Amino acid sequence: MPADDWSAARRVLCLRLDSLGDVLMTGPALRALAAAVPGRSLTLLTSSSGSEAGHLLPGVDAVLTYDAPWMKHTPRRPSPALDQTMIAALRDQRFDAAVVFTVFSQDPLPAALLCYLAGIPVRAAYCQTNPYQLLTTWLSDPDPTAGIRHEVRRQLDLVTTLGAPVHDERLAVTLPPGVEEEALAIAVAAGLDRSRPWLVVHPGATAPSRRYPAALFARVLTGLSRQGLQLVVTGSPGEIPLAHAIAHDAGVAVVFLTGALTLPRLGGLLRAAPLLLANNTGPVHLAAALGTPVVDLYALTNPQHTPWGVPSRVLNRDVPCRNCFRSECPEGHHRCLAALKPEAVVRAVLSLLRETSGQTFPSPPVAAVLPLGERR
Repeated sequence: MPADDWSAARRVLCLRLDSLGDVLMTGPALRALAAAVPGRSLTLLTSSSGSEAGHLLPGVDAVLTYDAPWMKHTPRRPSPALDQTMIAALRDQRFDAAVVFTVFSQDPLPAALLCYLAGIPVRAAYCQTNPYQLLTTWLSDPDPTAGIRHEVRRQLDLVTTLGAPVHDERLAVTLPPGVEEEALAIAVAAGLDRSRPWLVVHPGATAPSRRYPAALFARVLTGLSRQGLQLVVTGSPGEIPLAHAIAHDAGVAVVFLTGALTLPRLGGLLRAAPLLLANNTGPVHLAAALGTPVVDLYALTNPQHTPWGVPSRVLNRDVPCRNCFRSECPEGHHRCLAALKPEAVVRAVLSLLRETSGQTFPSPPVAAVLPLGERR
């Protein structure tokens, strides 16, 4: 149990230096931590890719952006000047305590050292090795020896140990006023007919190992279109070529919004949408925070990021190399997703739409997908 008195911590720094999805999945823990002590304020220190999500989280009072040199996607820089500037900025804020949130495979000690050098007196994290003076509250990490918890559960368990009772485990975001109407106006201008059935399709993912093969994704789009569904395709600006290629190979008209939406507007679109079809990627967790059902094409790279708290279908094919925790398929065959038939994806989408919105479809879903290579 922690030795520090966390009830005395009013100004708390929370470090979650990962990306969009990780920040969103930490949201319930942050809310619980903020609510545990009257007058407590939370500042979130997160990456450039996580900061936009941080601004949407209830319970977070301020967001600081820091791309830490020990994190995977941070560009190499020639000197520690930016890190020294961040230490000074944190020291100036005079935080009472800091909580380092990590996945089990990350070492919390570089972030703990940052807080130690910034003079933050109370510092907590899970840690698998003895942190000595870097952590004043050391929580022994049961993952992965005792199994791997869902990422939301992992962080809720951490803050519970720090004296923050959890009353609401759901993901949540607060969107700016009017953003749903803005997003729908953009979609209508791009061709969406709101009087006809539609869904959002997000075919990209940062890690190649988490992407359903583009040729198979194209067949899914063809099958869904044949069921009368309009397909609103989203993604980051860097995913425009991938989305164009999938839409072209599908041979069907899509509402193309890839690269056209800010994160709040993507949230507005997802709040209005009846369903999201996506890989294991950040927008899945944004949809979950908005209560939107998800069909998740879930590569078996790791088990702890499935949709949390919403109706969902999680699709893959089991493989002996499951839980590789790799961004590139180490076996080269990508079979956990490549062996997933497009027909199964179409059936899952139609089934979840029937279950959650009562939509019906005229033709049998099993016959909805063209053979590979056939084009309309």
